[in-house]
Amino acid sequence: MPVPKRIINFLEKNKAKYEIIKHRIVYTAYDKAATLKVPQKIIGKTLIVKLDKNFALVLIPGNKNLDKNKFKKLAKAKKVEFASEKLMKNKFKGVKMGAIPPFGNLWHLPTFIDKSLLNQTKIIVNGGNYNWSIKISPATLKKLIPNLEIGNFSKSRSR
Repeated sequence: MPVPKRIINFLEKNKAKYEIIKHRIVYTAYDKAATLKVPQKIIGKTLIVKLDKNFALVLIPGNKNLDKNKFKKLAKAKKVEFASEKLMKNKFKGVKMGAIPPFGNLWHLPTFIDKSLLNQTKIIVNGGNYNWSIKISPATLKKLIPNLEIGNFSKSRSR
């Protein structure tokens, strides 16, 4: 199954400029970057977090981790946890776990993006499946997600 119709329809309806990329099956941003021979910093990693009692989508660069303390301040939340797979399966029907596209408005969820991704000319985000991705400009992403929240909440991965 390529990129789900729901995602393609969303992109087309909004007249987005994008490119669908087919690649070998990958489960991590690291593997996606290696497979596509691109820097990890242009791979958008989608995280699903629970902010107090509500869910949100978070997009950070593939070479970084979420800084929960910085994110908590930005999101004005008391508690930030990663969502369980069980909860995600119920919420994100039609897309594979670990390949969720960063369009939170499709699921009526707030979407946050780390500012460092907006500095890239193009970013590669999940396409809903393990072997399909979407190449898109940060400007297009901002147009697609009108309430996109921007901040500095990623940190370098510790080895």
